[in-house]
Amino acid sequence: MPSSLTASQEELKAAKVPLAWRDQCSALLIPLNTCRRENYYLPWTCENERHGYEKCQYDDMMRRMKKMSKLKLQQAEQTAEAAEAII
Repeated sequence: MPSSLTASQEELKAAKVPLAWRDQCSALLIPLNTCRRENYYLPWTCENERHGYEKCQYDDMMRRMKKMSKLKLQQAEQTAEAAEAII
């Protein structure tokens, strides 16, 4: 499910992004890493890029948590319906 925040495999390979970091926010990670390398990883540089990447990571986590809670609720409802059908 590619989105506007997901870079292509060719872009990720060219930027040498490790497999563990290739997620929904990978398109934001490439310019962040470039900025970090250019500025020798100084902590006060690249703040805008880092903030955008971290916000994307947070939004992705919240989306996954909401999806998981919906799945758990559906599973609980199905279990309750199965218990009622037995009685």
